[in-house]
Amino acid sequence: MIDQQIQEKVDLWLNSAIDEESKAAIKNMSQDELADAFYKDLEFGTGGLRGVMGVGSNRMNKYTVGMATQGLANYLKKTFTGEAISVAIAHDSRNNSRFFAETTAAVFSANGIKVYLFEALRPTPELSYAIRQLGCKSGVVLTASHNPKEYNGYKAYWDDGAQVIAPHDKNIITEVQAISGVEAINFEQNDDLIEPIGRAIDEKYIQEILNLTLAQDAVDAQNDLKIVFSPIHGTSITLVPEVLDRKGFKNVTVVEEQAEPNGDFPTVVYPNPEEKEAMTMALNKAKEIDADLIMATDPDADRVGIAAKNKHGEFELLNGNQAATLLIYFLLKKWEENGKLTGKQMIVKTIVTSDILDKMAESFGVDCPSTLTGFKFIAAHIKATEGEKEFIGGGEESYGYMISDFVRDKDAIASCAMLAEMTAWAKNQGLSVFDLLAEIYAQYGFFLEKLISITKKGMQGAQEIQDMMAGFRADPPKTIAGSPVTHLYDYNSSESTDLTSGTKSKINLPKSNVLQFVTANGSKISARPSGTEPKIKFYISVNSRLSSKADYDNVKASLEAKIDAIQQDLKL
Repeated sequence: MIDQQIQEKVDLWLNSAIDEESKAAIKNMSQDELADAFYKDLEFGTGGLRGVMGVGSNRMNKYTVGMATQGLANYLKKTFTGEAISVAIAHDSRNNSRFFAETTAAVFSANGIKVYLFEALRPTPELSYAIRQLGCKSGVVLTASHNPKEYNGYKAYWDDGAQVIAPHDKNIITEVQAISGVEAINFEQNDDLIEPIGRAIDEKYIQEILNLTLAQDAVDAQNDLKIVFSPIHGTSITLVPEVLDRKGFKNVTVVEEQAEPNGDFPTVVYPNPEEKEAMTMALNKAKEIDADLIMATDPDADRVGIAAKNKHGEFELLNGNQAATLLIYFLLKKWEENGKLTGKQMIVKTIVTSDILDKMAESFGVDCPSTLTGFKFIAAHIKATEGEKEFIGGGEESYGYMISDFVRDKDAIASCAMLAEMTAWAKNQGLSVFDLLAEIYAQYGFFLEKLISITKKGMQGAQEIQDMMAGFRADPPKTIAGSPVTHLYDYNSSESTDLTSGTKSKINLPKSNVLQFVTANGSKISARPSGTEPKIKFYISVNSRLSSKADYDNVKASLEAKIDAIQQDLKL
């Protein structure tokens, strides 16, 4: 028997004003399919609204997008009473993204809200930029980032160009939940309130990126740097090749098989530059032309993955922490050389990002606060410290980076430009990307991280993830891989515990379902259920001294063995 609460939700949809095709689809579902499609409503997580496309309250469709937009419109009108309200809307290359974007525009305009709608697909960071540039109160981008092709999503932004955070996220959900049914959504589009935008915003955004340049002399000297680039069928094809060309790089090879935007992502299983499989075509092209740098972005162009030749002449993928290490070091070094460091600067990272960034920041006299996972929290910290601290750049382990603050979200377009510049700067000194990374490790310590994601789908999976976290809280490990656990950080109770002395301290961050274990040998293990996918993620970080670049392989092997031991001990 299907759960009564689920059946009531099914009946509500069947008796509503949804189209006949959707009603027929619901009637043809099995009980298991109904349970998964209706057991909950899509909620704003770390990335907004995200789910499998299809019919149901737990699916991305015209009606869930409409409800989200109606709720957001209602909240905007309550929040900005008496003010002119405008929003910007963008979308990626996914199937139905344009339809969802137009649906969103229709509902906003029907509610008397001015809409700036990008004329065609655009990168997510450009949407963040457009919100502030156009003086909008909010914005929406239709994307499911790097999720499989069955997914789509809806990221809501506030007037600072950042994704919504508390209290706005919860308040919007409250407004959405207050909508009695499909009939409460106003789909009557007002064409007079919808204005297409495009090239004019592109040009301003591109110019902001070009203005970030720190080592133009190195770019000029290395303008034939061999770069391989892939948009993995996504939005970055609209801007990255042009930005690299205008920056001065004249030897960029685009992976043609992945250049065309396509929501089916026909050449990859997952359109995610974190996955080696998604980078295969770019790696093959790099071998063919003996490239200096490989870059690939996800469909909405907020994440970028990179690869380069190691000291053995083999192309090797760098993880998000390594790319962040290189990028932030380059920014800090050039800011110092250019006399721009005054003691009032900061970089920002998240609690699951490599602690090597803290060490680098300290050596340059720059602050390095850590936020909860998600760039909306990095953006919130920038906003909270405006006028006091100057933001240089920031990043998180999940392949997202931000340079300067004209965009308030991770930005693969600006990151591609800066990573190429960093590579040219290193090459100008006779260093490869991996040479530079080894020099950084020799100075600050060799930090190595690994992310383990465990997928638990559906209602049962969600419960299993809750049970895993409850188990860790009820009986935290005393030792991990033979090293005593010395500190426990529980971000849900906002409390850290020194297990050696028993001293407890307050964590001054918003509550979040994250646990961290720090061991006596400096290892850090974080457990965190994903806010956007049916996964629980474990972040493992280990470190060791690197006495010389010659020891790189040996130290790396010992750190990999340490990670394996942790993984086995925790049965991950």
